[in-house]
Amino acid sequence: MSRHKRSRRLAVLGAVVVAAALGGGLFVALPGDASAAPSGLADDFNGDGYRDLATGATGAVANSKAKAGAVVVNYGSSGGISAARKKITSQSSSGVPGASETEDRFGTELAHGDLNGDGYGDLVVGTPLEDVDGDADGGAVTVLWGSSSGLSGGTTLSDPNGSGHDRFGQSLAVGDFTGDGRTDLAVGSTGKDVWIFKGGFTKSGGAAGKLRFDAQIEAGAYPRGAVGLAAGDFDGDGTDDVAVGSSTGNVVYRGGPTGPTFQAEVGEGYASALAAADFDLDGHDDLVVGTDSPAVLDPTPADGGYVTVFPGGAAGLDASRSEVFSQATAGVPGADEHDDLFGGTLAAGDVDGDDYPDLAVGAFFESVGSASHTGNVWVLYGGSSGVTATGAQSFHQGTTGVPGAGESSDLFGRAVHLADHNRDGRADLAVGASGENSDDGAVWVLRGSASGVTTSGAVSFTGPTVGITRSGQDPVFGRPMSGS
Repeated sequence: MSRHKRSRRLAVLGAVVVAAALGGGLFVALPGDASAAPSGLADDFNGDGYRDLATGATGAVANSKAKAGAVVVNYGSSGGISAARKKITSQSSSGVPGASETEDRFGTELAHGDLNGDGYGDLVVGTPLEDVDGDADGGAVTVLWGSSSGLSGGTTLSDPNGSGHDRFGQSLAVGDFTGDGRTDLAVGSTGKDVWIFKGGFTKSGGAAGKLRFDAQIEAGAYPRGAVGLAAGDFDGDGTDDVAVGSSTGNVVYRGGPTGPTFQAEVGEGYASALAAADFDLDGHDDLVVGTDSPAVLDPTPADGGYVTVFPGGAAGLDASRSEVFSQATAGVPGADEHDDLFGGTLAAGDVDGDDYPDLAVGAFFESVGSASHTGNVWVLYGGSSGVTATGAQSFHQGTTGVPGAGESSDLFGRAVHLADHNRDGRADLAVGASGENSDDGAVWVLRGSASGVTTSGAVSFTGPTVGITRSGQDPVFGRPMSGS
């Protein structure tokens, strides 16, 4: 299914707790899951019809290994996301390939989609610091398979060019890049080579095939290579295209049966985040590029970072037309200040139920009051003219109704995510703050409504609350989230 069609569907779509050590995972049984057909939603890992939230805890201890990393899935429900309905997975969980090792940081990158076509959403986990066969930081990619009981077991996707790059899995994107109606996976590394793992995945054999394209980017030591990837049908032909973000610029490749081909360069400089959605519902996805650390000579008047929206069209993305948003833009709350990192994280989803996708923007170094690097998140709304600053909302831990209190280095907004977790037709805003409580990390979920994001009924929970214990290490729960 093309990305712009998925964008239009964003908004329309007593547990028994069984606890175990992190090494074996932690699962919350969900009554009645097995009796219903799976929903087919890309991020519904247990098939119950509610979108779920996957969050990394890259500093978590697993199997007594420091910073081995883990992933937490909080399941959606009629009441939305809660701390109680969750499952924790690490490389020490039953059926997951590999082994938890010190400094692996399993869950550094996350993406989701139904890769094997069984109706259950699957979770793709990038572990770019994994050592592979003596290759330090060679990187690894693991698919965790959805099922009626949630994520269960996994399959490793072998690096096709292990000697040619490092940090395989440092960027991920899911989409139909070949136009055959099957879900593919794009994987980036420190090299120029981006790999498309073709749909028709199986749990035993992995992808149906592989395609390679070499992006017009600079390879080398981190953060070189494909720093970010995003999928979107920018030309509206029914096949997903792929945007590649790098430290020197961003390049878009048109999807096709033989693999992606060059379409356009969009923007210059380091891409801190990418997001794609059809914000004006014209049948073509648009691309958002975050630039959280503008260069000294950057002509854009936004010292604290900005986001650029490039519109899609019949010929693909139009690099000659773009619109820039920052805290210096009229209508965007706050003040543009150096080192805010506005645009450091991005997510798209329909918050108010009007069918137009909206844009969440994180600035996790934003200072609030006397506290530095507390963090802030904005929501900019889509409409017939695309993204607009009109009616923009701003949230931090000092906002009325948002649980907690802002403190220095909380990094509220280190991850952002928009999805409808309670099936009310409106996307909810999830926010990660990996520095909360001295790097325990925490997640907030603010509900969508007809008038936008509301703090009424907001929930929050920390790493220890969901079962990620400190164990002498900093779990940094809340970095990243799948789909952010």
